[in-house]
Amino acid sequence: MSNATTITADPGVPFVDTVREFDAPVSAVFKAHVDPDLLAKWLGPREAELNVTKYDATTGGSWHYESGHEGAMFGFRGIFHTVDADELIIMTFEFDGAPNQVGISTTTFEEVGGRTRIFAHEVYPTVEARDMALATGMNYGVEEGYERLDELLAG
Repeated sequence: MSNATTITADPGVPFVDTVREFDAPVSAVFKAHVDPDLLAKWLGPREAELNVTKYDATTGGSWHYESGHEGAMFGFRGIFHTVDADELIIMTFEFDGAPNQVGISTTTFEEVGGRTRIFAHEVYPTVEARDMALATGMNYGVEEGYERLDELLAG
């Protein structure tokens, strides 16, 4: 059973907030966010291929992956600023197709009665950059990715 994903992007501010609960312990949900092999199994929509080329999910580490389908691949990269096991990930993100448009994401992991609630707060450099990300179907990718994470955690 998939839980609801709430994505909020209020007008006039360059933020996207996402809240989601998973029927799994915090340690499992956190591990799926920091282990590159697990990440490749759930991040993004089902039809997308994900090629993780670097993923050092430690404080100060960097990451890079390519995602796409039907031969059209797009690169994404960033730096992990803070990684506190089972609690917090703060990282930058940048789409290779929009250089110098670096955002920052803060994700917290909270145990709620044997389940895990994650809260992600993304800050884009401008409202326009945020709106462009939303226009590419980011919400669909997030929602379907979390459904895939539900399946991975249940298996």
